[in-house]
Amino acid sequence: MNMSNIDNALRAKVLIHALPYIKEYYGKTVVIKYGGNAMVDEKLKESVATDIVLMKYVGINPVIIHGGGPEITKVMKKMKKEVKFVKGLRVTNKETMELVKMVLVGKVNKEIVTLINRHGRIAVGISGDDAELIVAQKFVLPDVDLGFVGEVKKINSEILTDLINDGFTPIVASVGIGSDGQSYNINADLVAAEIASALNADKLIFLTNVDGLYEDFTDKSSLISKLSLEECNKFLEKSKLEEGMLPKIKSCVNALKGGVKKAHILNGTIPHSLLLEIFTDEGIGTMLTTSR
Repeated sequence: MNMSNIDNALRAKVLIHALPYIKEYYGKTVVIKYGGNAMVDEKLKESVATDIVLMKYVGINPVIIHGGGPEITKVMKKMKKEVKFVKGLRVTNKETMELVKMVLVGKVNKEIVTLINRHGRIAVGISGDDAELIVAQKFVLPDVDLGFVGEVKKINSEILTDLINDGFTPIVASVGIGSDGQSYNINADLVAAEIASALNADKLIFLTNVDGLYEDFTDKSSLISKLSLEECNKFLEKSKLEEGMLPKIKSCVNALKGGVKKAHILNGTIPHSLLLEIFTDEGIGTMLTTSR
């Protein structure tokens, strides 16, 4: 058998292997929180966009939620504006909120839409304050005023459902609107969990900069491949998590309690990590489920 025949046989084997997963997830909704290095590196951005397009064309309904913290910080420093965080949350005054919207809605969101739409007219960008998709309220800490930092009060999911039913992939910027008409900056991890619950999504996937959740972050051999909701709650009680991982784990717990079947934490710096998770037996990263 020559090399071309071997290559063809391997391609056929890969396609056949993926068939049960295509069948399982056909017509299902998968919410993906997109961020980290996968949003900065050009090759990884292309990889993620290709994965999303493939998912769409095999009948899965991906919904993308994104933040853009590094981009916001970069613009603020360029404009010589003070960058301040409290407990991992960006202190957001009125001027900063305008910059947040400019970067998230006007730049990051449109870049993701453009990358996906190179493969077809399938992606639509939307901000959480469009048509009151994300109704927000001010997030209050007892000892400090964070400004226009919000939390989700309500998701008007019919907006996303209509887009999905019309054949589009929604790309959602994590900005919400208050009852007073004020825009609020909301943690994209928390937004992803709320939207996944509102859509009764089959999966919620977080693309991060690490391989998943570790029993001990300093010990790379302690990666946890699967965790039940009960085990996850115990883990939160006993463990000290990295600051960036804490909202992701809390969001996974909220999503599972809200009816989402599975939540995943993946390393988005691995090319095509979305496809490896969805279309292979082993998967990658950490999977959280309602039961063991």
